[in-house]
Amino acid sequence: MYQDRFQQPDYYQVDELFTEEQKLIRDMVRAWVKKEVSPIIEEYAQRGEFPKLLIKGLAEIGCFGPTIPVEYGGGGLDSISYGLMMQEIERGDSGIRSTASVQGSLVMYPIYAYGSEAQRRKYLPKLASGEWMGCFGLTEPDYGSNPSDMISNYKDAGDHVVLNGAKMWISNAPFADIAVVWAKDEGGDIRGLIVERGMQGFTTPETHGKWSLRASSTGELVFDNVQVPKENIFPNVKGLKGPLGCLSKARYGIAWGALGAAMDCYDSALRYSKERIQFGKPIGSFQLTQKKLAEMVTEITKAQLLVWRLGMLMNENRATSGQISMAKRNSVEIALNIAREARQIHGGMGITGEYPIMRHMMNLESVVTYEGTHDIHLLITGMDVTGLNAFK
Repeated sequence: MYQDRFQQPDYYQVDELFTEEQKLIRDMVRAWVKKEVSPIIEEYAQRGEFPKLLIKGLAEIGCFGPTIPVEYGGGGLDSISYGLMMQEIERGDSGIRSTASVQGSLVMYPIYAYGSEAQRRKYLPKLASGEWMGCFGLTEPDYGSNPSDMISNYKDAGDHVVLNGAKMWISNAPFADIAVVWAKDEGGDIRGLIVERGMQGFTTPETHGKWSLRASSTGELVFDNVQVPKENIFPNVKGLKGPLGCLSKARYGIAWGALGAAMDCYDSALRYSKERIQFGKPIGSFQLTQKKLAEMVTEITKAQLLVWRLGMLMNENRATSGQISMAKRNSVEIALNIAREARQIHGGMGITGEYPIMRHMMNLESVVTYEGTHDIHLLITGMDVTGLNAFK
């Protein structure tokens, strides 16, 4: 059986910046990943199957809605604790972190922030426990980076509305019990509503043939005259700020999560460089290998400090969407670069399932695109610093 020997790099003693509670939470999730995720994840990724058996464990360690108040079943934790949890889960696999991110940031968070008290009481405890799983419907077949042009819409029909449209690239869709869906009302305003599995006309066909996030379940949401009760519409938000607020929470988690993938690739490469003998000595003794490793740990260290500071700002409710964009883009970029360099250090072994490198590399090709592409986040920073909008 695969033995997870991961040791976290901490070149600047960043651990000293965390509270004892934060470190305990991180270590608990790390231990769970080593025991439950690492031994099985390569097999599931090779098969292109989501390991549903992990749902119960993710709920038990508090990874569904960790920042949601305890009274609704959440963990009531701070943002740094949440970030560390996502770091550890994605260190195991980006697809498993996607499942947790969607459940907590894209399903539970909007119900808590934008929903009625009745919606909170009905859905949040069951989502927190993993009894119900959710998904988030924003992206459409023709509208990704420009969600304001979405086609999905609903019309008033008395005590309910009639929803039509389709969403694409939806994590958790094939098995989700509920979907938080964003659609336009008859006035053209974007509204959020909760669609439950079993509602007539609501289907979730699975997406097949992926080379990335193979251990994550992806699908579509199709709405064909779906009758949704009006009490399922979020009363406390209108417009694009609703879904974008959810995405900020999720992108924050990705900033920490992608860093976990980078750490895993670096740790594997460092260990391999000490064990692999060529020309009579470990390849870690060669200058070019040391250059790769030194640059990896430098970028990891910079990213550790960036996400820690962002977490402090999140705790103080002072983090901006632009700051979150910068951190998401940076973490994924350095993770991709580190994965590619780690693959080089591993040589031919780097393409096999014996090491996690190629799986992380393929996964990160999705992470660099979803919830805001690399270029879109770059332009968000550009708009922030210049005050000029490059999107229009």
